[in-house]
Amino acid sequence: MDKFRMMFQFLQSNQESFMNGICGIMALASAQMYSAFEFSCPCMPEYNYTYGIGLLIIPPIWFFLLGFVLNNNVSVLAEEWKRPTGKRMKDPTILRYMFCSITQRSLIAPALWVSVTLMDGKSFLCAFSINLDIEKFGNSSFVKGMSETERIRLLARIPCKDLFEHQEIRVAATRYIKCISQACGWIFLLMMTFTAFLIRAIRPCFTQAAFLKTKYWSHYIDIERKMFDETCKEHAKSFAKVCIHQYFENISGEMQSFHYRSSKDDSGDEDEDKRSDEDKLLGIRAQDDMNKVLWNWHTCKPALALRKDQMGGENNSKLNGNINEAFNGFANGHANETKKKEWAVYYSKV
Repeated sequence: MDKFRMMFQFLQSNQESFMNGICGIMALASAQMYSAFEFSCPCMPEYNYTYGIGLLIIPPIWFFLLGFVLNNNVSVLAEEWKRPTGKRMKDPTILRYMFCSITQRSLIAPALWVSVTLMDGKSFLCAFSINLDIEKFGNSSFVKGMSETERIRLLARIPCKDLFEHQEIRVAATRYIKCISQACGWIFLLMMTFTAFLIRAIRPCFTQAAFLKTKYWSHYIDIERKMFDETCKEHAKSFAKVCIHQYFENISGEMQSFHYRSSKDDSGDEDEDKRSDEDKLLGIRAQDDMNKVLWNWHTCKPALALRKDQMGGENNSKLNGNINEAFNGFANGHANETKKKEWAVYYSKV
């Protein structure tokens, strides 16, 4: 149990590894779902094409949307896109980088589904069996007396083993269509791999500086949001603790004074905890003030230009210098001299 907890904490701390793990799980789930899926072609001219192509297209769209739903960066992207400008300008390149990163991860499971479906060939057989020239697959004398409608109905039954009587023709037609489907699957895999190679290899060669900039600020936006949420959680926890503590102090004042007289050590620890909770409030002690802070954070985020407290830095440097010099025996460029104290003693004759 501890190992799983440590792994979960690591994935939470490393957002990129977490999302890569989610994408891998979705890819495995898509392959497992296809293997567990019971393919049932309707074997009717009106529905074969719709069923076969729908099986090839609709599940990948669902997996693609599910990848967006499970990705936490989608909410970050939406907030960054819709937020008011305020003191911080919006960079379209950062938004494009975040969107492309989310899209790339969401395309893994749909690509795997399409690849597995094309390699299997059942959906291709169901969709395109009515377009076959049955005369190429054996003795087709039984087709000569049929009308065009009857011929199409016969071809639509090829995917169904129990409904098609001429098994030799069925086996030959099935192998032919599956061969074409597998060829399309390998071409699809080659195109996806080549596209991924181009994105990985060529993009850094031309826009390395811009790529590093957009990657840095996209990570900053994600980390800033996490830290703001953690700060709000800590503030809410301290706010609730102080509020409840004050409530019980007001209700049971006599009991509080009794406990104070009976145990001073415990009260000292409670005072330290109370001071720490007061510090975590950061000076915000009212609901209206907190609502104003949250509204200002949404409408007018601070500019990305950190200010340095010069006066405080100078004072701290002087203080540190004086302490170091005093420790070494020198202060203000002069040796420390031990000050002698003089005592005056008066004696009374009374």
